[in-house]
Amino acid sequence: MSLDTARAAVSPPRETAARRVSARLSRTPRLRLGLLISAPLAWLVLVYVVALAALLITALWTVDSFTGDLDRSAWTLDNLRLVLTEQLYRTVTLRTLSIAATVTVIDVLVALPIAFYMAKVASPRVQRILVIAVLTPLWASYLVKAYAWRSTLSDGGLVEWLGAPLGVQSPGYGLPAVVITQAYIWLPYVILPIFAGLERVPNSLLDASSDLGAGTWRTVRSVIMPLLFPAIIAGAIFSFSLTLGDYITVNIVGGANQMLGNLVYTNAGAANNLPLAAALALIPITIMIVFLAAVRRTGALDNL
Repeated sequence: MSLDTARAAVSPPRETAARRVSARLSRTPRLRLGLLISAPLAWLVLVYVVALAALLITALWTVDSFTGDLDRSAWTLDNLRLVLTEQLYRTVTLRTLSIAATVTVIDVLVALPIAFYMAKVASPRVQRILVIAVLTPLWASYLVKAYAWRSTLSDGGLVEWLGAPLGVQSPGYGLPAVVITQAYIWLPYVILPIFAGLERVPNSLLDASSDLGAGTWRTVRSVIMPLLFPAIIAGAIFSFSLTLGDYITVNIVGGANQMLGNLVYTNAGAANNLPLAAALALIPITIMIVFLAAVRRTGALDNL
């Protein structure tokens, strides 16, 4: 082998543009992280931030009372002022907020024992069966489940038929029917986070609590609940937010009652008042921002 051939064999590879970029990225982890999250961050800004800005701008427009067309030339706060001062909108807002809170409390109370049995008591085979049972309703159509409850709660329906020997009557269509239907529809979204949170609680902590003389309720209160709190908050966020923005269930089983979603839908569609619909849509958005801010102060979101 000649000297030139030997030198060529041991010479370092030629530095290309790709190698320089790769070397730069390996030395700057922040730049690498920024490039990785730039695409989803751009999508988040485009879909959420820009959409919310467009919603706020739309709420400042007016509708020509003669032609029914949008007037984008002059911006006004009349729609926002109307939403804040009109008694109808305050009543519907409080009603929607109370229904969302009630559904969330019911779902958490029902989900806790179910998730605990699935995670800590059931055998692996039974646990798989229960997980499938919880997931199965998610494959059914939202409308199918809502109309199933409409049939169940109707006069002469399943509830009235089963409760007849005991003198139990169906609640019929109204706010109780809305709460029952919503609690059923969103229950899997609450069970699954709590089940996942309970699976992360080591059994050794429960054994140690028992060995130290703590009873069942003391163990639940002092050991399980502090560790499970972030999972409960995650499930509550799902149930609360989905109920807050829903407008279909109340149309199906709510009778003549209205929620914020109905008002937004009506003004955006039949009433052809898009600025007022946008102003109304800002109410649940504001409620969720306040709710998430309050939850964040508890530190629960830090452990999700």
